[in-house]
This record gives sequence, structure tokens and C-alpha cells, in this order.
Amino acid sequence: MTEVDRSRLEPDVLVVDVTDGIATLTLNRPAKRNALNGELVDALHDALGEVAGDPGVRLVAIRGEGKDFCAGADLAELAAIAGKGSEESLADAQRMGDLFVAVRTLERPVVAVVQGKALAGGAGLATACDLVLAREDAVFGYPEVHLGFVPAMVMAILRRKVGESRAFELVARGRRIDAAKASELGLVNQVIPEANFDAAVAAYLEEMAALPPSALALTKRLLYGLDGMHFEEAIARGAEVNAVARLTEACREGVRRFLEGKRRS
Repeated sequence: MTEVDRSRLEPDVLVVDVTDGIATLTLNRPAKRNALNGELVDALHDALGEVAGDPGVRLVAIRGEGKDFCAGADLAELAAIAGKGSEESLADAQRMGDLFVAVRTLERPVVAVVQGKALAGGAGLATACDLVLAREDAVFGYPEVHLGFVPAMVMAILRRKVGESRAFELVARGRRIDAAKASELGLVNQVIPEANFDAAVAAYLEEMAALPPSALALTKRLLYGLDGMHFEEAIARGAEVNAVARLTEACREGVRRFLEGKRRS
């Protein structure tokens, strides 16, 4: 393994804050429009690993410091790695792929909070999250084709979110789209006006974090686990998860509260 020259690393490329069960991971390279370099990707992956081991965290939010969420990969680093040969390039690409897998397999919901530009790898990172909240001025795009490049790591997720034809158009034409269009396509869950963006995001995250963690974990695992299953197999898997959910303390307590409320009404 190549030794890392720590003296050349940027300080605090990722800022992590855990408050009231919400882990906020803030990309902190605003001068570079939060471009994803290897150090930042590794920091995100490590932070998700720490979250996975912290039972007090119920939800993860990924944000960008400054005016943009993330403008894509650090092209200077990309060019340097490409000059080292195919093995280095493959390892670097796999690093991003491992991050997407970590987001997908984390039991907590992961929410991208997007303002400004989310382009190329930045759009990929947002797409990899379970939910996306976008400020109304946000811009999304997968423009790699214009550089002779391919948005390869996000493709497996993008085609699931928007369908094959729309996914192909997004990556083959490489055009930017606004938040409203991204919502129409299924890339964004909510578009929020700039005037009340922070307050609306905080309310959304707090509401999600208040939900039973066991139910959210089972829901996420089942939803993504259905990929590639035959219909009958998917129904059977749903029945298994249904049975497990019934035995959780959260479900028992929820049913008890509902029945007591019904008796009082």
C-alpha cells in the first residue's frame, strides 16, 4: 500500500456532526465546489462505517458547504491517477463504488440535501442516497460524456430510479436539469423554496429521525433486497419481513398505542 503524505492532505474535508440522532456529513471543500477527491471519498466511507456502529444515530444527511452540493470528481486528481495506469484507475473507481454500496447497505436512511450544483460525481452521490431534498435553485447533471468519460458508478442506481430510457438520455446527452425537472424524473423527493430551505430540511429530517429505527431498517433492506427477485420470491420475502417486524418492540408498542387510542375515541 502506498504511504500517504499527511502533510499534503486538506484539513477537515468532511465535517461530521451528530445532533438529536441525526448525523450530518458536510462536504467541506467549498473552494473546490466540494469536488470529490480520494481523501473526501474515504472520509465519507469511514463516517458511514462509524454511523453503522452507533445505535444513537437514526438518520444520515449529506450536505455540501458553500454554494454548491458537489460539482463532481476532482479532475486534477483523476488525471494524475489515470497517468499511473489501469490498476490505479480501477482501484480509484472501486473506491467510489464502495461508497455507494455503503450508502445502500447502511440500515439508516441517507438523505442528500442539495443546493447549487450537483454534477457528475456529485449528482452520482446524491442519486446514491435514499432520499434527496433539493433547493429550488439546485442543478443536476451527469455531463461526463462531454469529457469523453462515463458516469459508470452511478448507472446501476440511476436506471432503477428513473428507468432505462430516461437514464440513457441523462448520461448520453449530459445536459443539466433543474430541481423541478429532477423531481419530475424521480431523482428528487422534494423541491424546497430557498426562503425556507433550512427550516424545511430540519423539519423533514427531524420527522424522519422520530420514526422507529427498526421499521426503517427493515423497510430499506427489503426494498433494495427485492432487486432481481421473481415476483413470488419477492412476496415471500415480504412475508418474512412482515413477520419479523411484528415481533419488534416498536411494532408492539405502536399497535398498543393505536388500540388504546381507538378505545378512548
